[in-house]
Amino acid sequence: MRKDIVFEKVVDVAMAVVPEEKNGIEEWHAYLLNLQPKNLEGLIVSSKGYGNLEGKDIRTSTLRQFFENVSANDFVKIELIDQAVLPLNNEFWISYWQGNKMFDKKFVFVSESIIPGLFTDIPLLNKRGVMIR
Repeated sequence: MRKDIVFEKVVDVAMAVVPEEKNGIEEWHAYLLNLQPKNLEGLIVSSKGYGNLEGKDIRTSTLRQFFENVSANDFVKIELIDQAVLPLNNEFWISYWQGNKMFDKKFVFVSESIIPGLFTDIPLLNKRGVMIR
């Protein structure tokens, strides 16, 4: 049972949402950044959007992805984010292993937080975007 699993504290792992131009069109991508000197093994990422938009409660479908290994000081592109859901809360819940220890963390980009006014330099990507650590 979940209550019987001891989850360790996640440190030096971050999520970033970054705009990128492709063929003259702006696209937004979510990345997971492993800023640790250790690999992440068996990474599962669950993502969804939710909130209120123009007076309507909105929930996107939940996407799940699996990455066998994320190398130390490296990143993986998680998904393309539709611009229509940027104003919503965008949640990414990660779980992974290091050795025999399990780690688990939820990252939530709250409503209206994915905006250029909150951009910062994103390590490893050498791009600007919004990051949660």
